[in-house]
This record gives sequence, structure tokens and C-alpha cells, in this order.
Amino acid sequence: MCGIAGIIGATDEAAARALIAPLAHRGPDGIRVETVGGATLAHARLSIIDLEHGWQPLHAAGSTVVGNGEIYNYLELIEAFALKDKLTTGSDFEPLLHLYALEGEKAFDRLRGMYAFCLVGHDGRTWLVRDPFGIKPLYFRQDGPDVITFASEPRSLRPSKPRLDAARVDQLLSLNYTLDSGVQAVPASIYQGVCRLAPSTALMVTPDEQTLHYLYPNREPGPLPRGDDETVDRFDQLFEDSVRVHQRSDVPYGLFLSGGIDSSAIATMMVRLNQRPVTAFTCGFDAPNARDERAHAETVAKALNLDWRETTFGEDDFWRIAPLVAGALDDPTTDYATLPTYKLAEAAKDTLTVVLSGEGGDELFAGYGRYRRAMRPWWQGGRPAEPRIDAPFLKDGGRAALKRWRAYGSWAPEQSALLTAQLRDLYTWLPNDLLLKLDRCLMAHGLEGRTPFLDGPLAAFAVNLPDHFRIRDDHGKWIVRKWLERHCPAADPWAKKKGFTVPVADWIAPRAADLGPRVAAVQGVAEACKPGAALAVFTDARQASNRWPLLFYALWWTIHVGGATPAEAAEAVFGRV
Repeated sequence: MCGIAGIIGATDEAAARALIAPLAHRGPDGIRVETVGGATLAHARLSIIDLEHGWQPLHAAGSTVVGNGEIYNYLELIEAFALKDKLTTGSDFEPLLHLYALEGEKAFDRLRGMYAFCLVGHDGRTWLVRDPFGIKPLYFRQDGPDVITFASEPRSLRPSKPRLDAARVDQLLSLNYTLDSGVQAVPASIYQGVCRLAPSTALMVTPDEQTLHYLYPNREPGPLPRGDDETVDRFDQLFEDSVRVHQRSDVPYGLFLSGGIDSSAIATMMVRLNQRPVTAFTCGFDAPNARDERAHAETVAKALNLDWRETTFGEDDFWRIAPLVAGALDDPTTDYATLPTYKLAEAAKDTLTVVLSGEGGDELFAGYGRYRRAMRPWWQGGRPAEPRIDAPFLKDGGRAALKRWRAYGSWAPEQSALLTAQLRDLYTWLPNDLLLKLDRCLMAHGLEGRTPFLDGPLAAFAVNLPDHFRIRDDHGKWIVRKWLERHCPAADPWAKKKGFTVPVADWIAPRAADLGPRVAAVQGVAEACKPGAALAVFTDARQASNRWPLLFYALWWTIHVGGATPAEAAEAVFGRV
């Protein structure tokens, strides 16, 4: 929805404007800056709800808020707490201020949505809060003992010559993303001195103290049905309610349709809930060895009578978009899925402002093959659902990153192997790769991405289901497939997942000999890799899969540490394309 920034413990509107200026892409409709109490708050707005009156900073009940994202259950909160006569706007964030006046920080546990906000309370406390799944980002920096500076993206907080955290660089190049610090640890990020607030966390600030609080939204699923039909019926109810509230918008909305189970399910439910044809965008790949599901997406689109738009991603797009993605991802992930996501956002930006997407479906309902392998005994090919790290070019080969990753889930040994694997992904890969990708690639184009599978009641239902409702007969997402079989059989939900593969290795290979010396010469690459190892990646065909992470990191470092523009980084790393 927006970009936010500000200073807690100091009043400096010029400094706040300097913080929000780099975030103008997140809020193309305008910027406002105000001083309130001992803080200065800034907001760059992408207008979604109450287009006329929903400007921020927003004041009510003695408190003030700047927020990014959407609180989907704001209408239900208005009704439950009889707030209608107290409201002066139609903003989804105003009920939060009235709830805070009634019950303080307990109000945060009532929220259902994707959000990151700063609330300056009537009680002298200021809060930085991030939603339970980390759908929306929030970063902060300690500027002396009494001052905290915050922003939606670290580009507003890092110095002009930032220093990187070497351990997180290793994580990026071995895991494809960087890990949070973990429970009870001081937040951090890839930039030294810049902290990434973890999902489901609130930082409370007063003139005398700073305290991290962990949010525990009440998302008990209630008694679970036992039979197959009853359980699918319950999924239907929760999924419909989630998609319904995720469509709350005063601007045009649609979806990204990959053709897979999750996006097909969202499309099916959106058609149920809308009278007009639903607009859907699909990206396919223009390359001989590429895999995508656009033919399947077209079949689903025709069956559902969608307003279907197709775009393609080819080799020219790769060389053009890779530097732009590196520029957008100031908090990096080397996931090549960022590339088609960016292209989809380019295609959709002139038609839609809100896009529903399927992130979270695989993690909550066990869609990945590694989950099925985790459930099998070892003599049937079972193995832990761990990332496969192949980073011989790193000084420790990625061993420290894997050890740090393994710490997630070690605190829940009583869980099944399946649920432990899912929880690890929910705490690591989901927020720091998939959701970060969605946020940055869409916000770069003034689009808001929404994720109906990552809804509190639906997620609580998913993780409390017995394993056999998630995986059965070697099919992941069993319950979602069963539901789709009922409501959109054209989606062919029991077919083997084809997935997609961006053929980056094929596009890089013909130029590897030229790219290798350029990538290896980038200071950040040289610092992260063993001597000579980066160049060897581009000369040894057996290491072809490692070329994209190093190429991306060379672009990223040149932009975010070296200070180049994406065009300048492309010239330095690619030469002439």
C-alpha cells in the first residue's frame, strides 16, 4: 500500500523527508510528513482504501499511525467494538488507533492482514510492528541511545558506503536469501547497523527503554472436522472468507495466474465472489529449454471465463530486467523467480493496482516434494527437508549458513517431521525470499501484492490439520486439490506439477567466458569467495547452476554498495549485451 519512514526520539522533518524520498516508488500518489510528540513520521501513499480521506499520518483517540499494507478485518473490528460513530475516515488503519486506546498493545493481536506500522501512542509508548508472516517489510537503525530511525526498505537507512554482514552474504550465496536473527536475538540484516524487524514482532520504545515483544494472535482453529468431505467444506468456508477480505479495495484488483494449484484455486474463488470477469496475468518463457504452465493457465482461464492477459519472458528480458531486479531488491534474494515476477508487475501495472498471488500455499499445505520425502522412512528414500547447498566457491562452502538454518525448528522436536519442515520454511524462506520478492518487485511498479493463503484463520486451520490432509497418496496439498476437483475440474488438480524453470543458465552460458572476469573483479564477489573460485564458476560447466547467484550478487553489490545505477551496473558487469 505504501512506504513509511520516520524518526523516534527526535523531531526533524527535513531528515524524515530524506528518509521517505527513496521510497517514492512505494507510494506514487503523494508524500506527507508530520511531527507528533517526540517523533517525526513520513508516509508515501499508494491509495487503495478511502482514496480521498485515507492519508497518513493518521490521528485518532490521542494516537498517531503511519502504516504500510492492509488490515483486512477493519470492518469486523468496527462492528465488534462499536467504533462507527468514532471514525472520521474510511481508512483500514483508523480502527487500530481506537482499539489501542481501549486495550493497548493487545489490539495488535486482533489484526488480520499484512502490515508494518509505527504507532505513536497516547500513553507515551511508540511501537514498530510487523505482521505475523512478514508479508510487509520494516527496518530500523539505532541512532544513539535515545533515537531510532525506521523505514520500509533499508535503502533509506544504510550509509552511502554500507558495510555488509559477511555471514549474511554467505547465507545469500548458499541459501538464496538471508536469515533473521532468531527469537531472543538482536535483529540484524545484510547491512551492518540496519535491523530487519522479524515477522510477528513489535519493538516498543519509550524515552527510558526499548523492548522487543512477540505477537501471539488468537488463531485457534476450533474443533477440526474428521471426515474428508467435512474437512474440505471447512477449507471452503475459510478460503472463501480469506479471498473475500483480500479483495477489499477501492481500486482495480486481479491476480497472477501461474496455472498451478494455488493460483488456480484463488482464481476459482474470485470468480465465485465477483460478478464481473476477473483479470488475470500469466507469464510464460520464450526459450527452448524453459518450463512453464501457461498452457494450463489458459485452460483454467477459459473454464472460468477470466479476462486473461499473457506476457512472455525471453533472453532480451533477462539482460534488461536482471539489473532492475537487483536495484529493486535492496534486501537481496538470488531467487530467479524474481525475474518473471518483475515482468508480470510491468505487464499488470497499467490495468491493476492490487494483485492476489499464491504465496504461502505450498508452505502451509505441504506442496513441495521435499515435504513428501521428509515423511518417508529412510529405506524408502526419505531424507530431511533441508536446502541443498552447492557453494564450493564460498570460503566455508556454505556450512555456517546451513548450521544457522538448522537452528530453526530445533525448538519444536515434538512436531511431526512434516510440520517441522513446514515451520522452518514459514520462518525462513517464506518471509525472506518469497514475500520479499513479491513486495519489492510489485512495489517497484506501484502495485500491491496480496496473499490469501497467508490469512490467520486459514493458516491456523492448515497447520493444525492431521498430516494426511496435507499429504496423501504422494500428493502434496491434498485438501486444496480435493477442493479444486469439486469447483474447477478443468484445473486437473491431480496432474503432476510441471512448475516453471527460468533458463538463466542457458542464457548465461554463451557469454560465460566474458562474464566470468567481470563478475570476479567486483569487490564484493572477491571478498565473499575463495581466491580464483568465482572465475572458475564461469569456466567450469559443472558449476553452471552457480553462475546466476554470483552474477546477481555482482549486480546487487555494484548498485547497493558501489553506488551505481542499474544501468551502470549492467555496463560494468555485462559489458555490451
